[in-house]
Amino acid sequence: MSKLSKLYELRRLSQEFGMEWTEKQERQLESEEEHLIKNEVLPVVTKSIEPALSQVERELVLVVDYVPGSPLKISLSRKRNLFHALEDVVEIKPDPEVEHTEKKKGGKKVVTNPRTRLKITMPDGSIIEESTAWESLHKFVLKVGVDKVRAVGLIANKIPLVSNTVDKKYQTAQKPLGNGWLLMTCSDTATKRKQILAIASHIGININVDII
Repeated sequence: MSKLSKLYELRRLSQEFGMEWTEKQERQLESEEEHLIKNEVLPVVTKSIEPALSQVERELVLVVDYVPGSPLKISLSRKRNLFHALEDVVEIKPDPEVEHTEKKKGGKKVVTNPRTRLKITMPDGSIIEESTAWESLHKFVLKVGVDKVRAVGLIANKIPLVSNTVDKKYQTAQKPLGNGWLLMTCSDTATKRKQILAIASHIGININVDII
């Protein structure tokens, strides 16, 4: 059962037993709905509808009206400011693709440093120490929460550290975190250590990170 399904079930049980459904829980539910639309619906829409729409030479707005159990409805408007009067409109879009400058061949030879690892001591005393630095970073992100790390807003190699867009240049270094999220791991161990410490500081936990 997905996190979204669990939240729906929790809300249903709250209503059934007269329990309080808090504003925080409602925001969580909305966030999961938006996450699903961004990572599962938007890619399908982009792939299927965008090529057909390319035949249209004027700007327009399409509104998808979804009611569970009812046929899908699509409305059209040529007024781009249609949503300005609506307070709860949320724009959902993937992270933009980034153009990378290719380095010229030749020049100074790059000296590769010996491979190092990371040892992360968590507040509860547990230790994350994987065979590679990126695996330790990956495990740390999963442990503290992908959404929390995404909210920190760290950028690595011009793209978000946690992104929902596959980068053309660094796609092999983007490791899956689940639910469409990808972790940028193309950096040296010292940089990964700084990233982990920045995340910990932002979410308010005290950890030790050692390069070994």
